[in-house]
Amino acid sequence: MTRSIQLLIIDDNTEVLESLEKYFLKKGFQVTSASNGLDAVKILEEENRHFDLIITDLIMPNISGLGLISISKRKYPDLPVIAITGWGEHPETLATEAHADVVLEKPFELSKLDRYITELISSRTNKAV
Repeated sequence: MTRSIQLLIIDDNTEVLESLEKYFLKKGFQVTSASNGLDAVKILEEENRHFDLIITDLIMPNISGLGLISISKRKYPDLPVIAITGWGEHPETLATEAHADVVLEKPFELSKLDRYITELISSRTNKAV
């Protein structure tokens, strides 16, 4: 029996968050979501929580996506992070500096996001073997 992929999705835009949740739940993923970086950090720090990948918006209240990426990469250096944003001229520079694995500008195609998830998780799995 194969374990389903565990995603943590963070975005302060309710429509984006709900769309991503629905899309990945339909595909059989396990999805945990948060509407801001502070709640996401609390989720990451819960005992017995495991995620295969994080998808986070960059600009959010409380703790930004950049802060969340930095915190998660310090604690879980091999945990892949996809940063998504609709803000700024060069957000990929900031996200790359925070060590996001991929940066996507909104709007993006869900199939493209899905492809990145598959690539990141399979490369992580191959490293563990």
